Amino acid sequence: MAAIPPFDPDLLRRHDRPGPRYTSYPTAPQFGAGFGPAEFTRAAQCSNQDPIPRPLSLYVHLPFCASPCYYCGCNRVITRDPGRAAPYLARLGAEAARVGALFDRDREVVQLHLGGGTPNFVSSREIGELMEELASRFRFSQSPSRDFSIEIDPRAIQPGDIEALAFMGFNRASLGVQDFDPVVQQAVNRLQSVEETNAVITACRRRGFQSVNIDLIYGLPRQNLEGFARTLDTVIAQRPDRLAIYSYAHMPSLFKPQRQIDESQLPDPEAKLGLLRLAIEALSAAGYRHVGMDHFALPQDELSLAQERGDLHRNFMGYTTHADCDLIGLGVSAISHVGDTYSQNPRELKAWEAAIDAGQLPTWRGLVLDADDLLRADLIQQLMCRGEVDIATLEERHGITFAAYFAPDLKRLSALVADGLAWQQPGAFGATPRGRMLLRVIAACFDRYLHAALPVAQARAV
Repeated sequence: MAAIPPFDPDLLRRHDRPGPRYTSYPTAPQFGAGFGPAEFTRAAQCSNQDPIPRPLSLYVHLPFCASPCYYCGCNRVITRDPGRAAPYLARLGAEAARVGALFDRDREVVQLHLGGGTPNFVSSREIGELMEELASRFRFSQSPSRDFSIEIDPRAIQPGDIEALAFMGFNRASLGVQDFDPVVQQAVNRLQSVEETNAVITACRRRGFQSVNIDLIYGLPRQNLEGFARTLDTVIAQRPDRLAIYSYAHMPSLFKPQRQIDESQLPDPEAKLGLLRLAIEALSAAGYRHVGMDHFALPQDELSLAQERGDLHRNFMGYTTHADCDLIGLGVSAISHVGDTYSQNPRELKAWEAAIDAGQLPTWRGLVLDADDLLRADLIQQLMCRGEVDIATLEERHGITFAAYFAPDLKRLSALVADGLAWQQPGAFGATPRGRMLLRVIAACFDRYLHAALPVAQARAV
């Protein structure tokens, strides 16, 4: 199991740059308009014909938020009108009916996640009705190992909500915190008290939730070491099972809410690295393990155990213990991964609504993976989840000679080996302990779309 990696600010400073987080490969920018409803239908039908069809994972996007958080880059709709939810949920039901009919009924849903937006902007009664609708279209697993999770904004929780969610079958919760410092909260327009957050954590545990995840962000405006240390101490005292420590990426040209942030209040690169170092040291001292990327978990958590077993998986919902599933995304902007395809619904609410109202599948764009995509996806999945890649397994599974096929990629990797971020042996390569915080940088060496000017090597049979 991976311990918290050692901190090397110089290496992070030189190599930590914007890039894919590899919740998929190829990444979403490579999806194209040539993949539509007909292609999605064929992919679903083909997946039913597998000798042992894969179980299913459902992602449902609920986009509504009562107020904007200025750092946010999610696809969301800002409204204080709770009535906006009903027509959206009705259309979700129509989409679920059309999509569910494509998949054999005996394929169990072993993982479900409600994301957003703010899923609990929707009332618990409406969420319950949504769950009933989904259960009528898909076969929900009854296994204790099923993973039904929901993102929760503690500011929007009403009395009885957690009890209701537990009754519906939810057993995992993810809470956004970002920072408890009131000065930072004011700067990002997210005022959230310690008391209301801790109350939700306590309620989840009392109602039998198997895990609680907390999201924090470093690099926000007006953050400093003293304030972030208090946030870390407060969060760790609640002993969440999992934590995600995200780096704030300021891209106001892409995300309009970020234009409300005063750039002069953002910590400079040195200060931002100091915040990361503080988080790593605090989590290490508290006994958390580094799962991968910016995710951490207690040793007894299922993510840590899956990493030990070697069956950890990464998809659009982050790290998961359910590796061999077809992922179905429902709702505006949702992404699916069925068989050897990726597809996405429209990002604009009106376009998604129009497709549903026209009686169509709302597939907007997608991609059929070719042999090279599948090979590189396999490699990157191993790297992101295990921290290393077994070369012999790749060669046997994909019929290639590794050194010849990946010659240009290995030249890029050699620079990271020289810097001590990666290691390479005849039969394997991977991240060093201090390179584990930069897994995506190592993975990027093998991303052909980032290096499109370079020729893609041709597969060579072993």
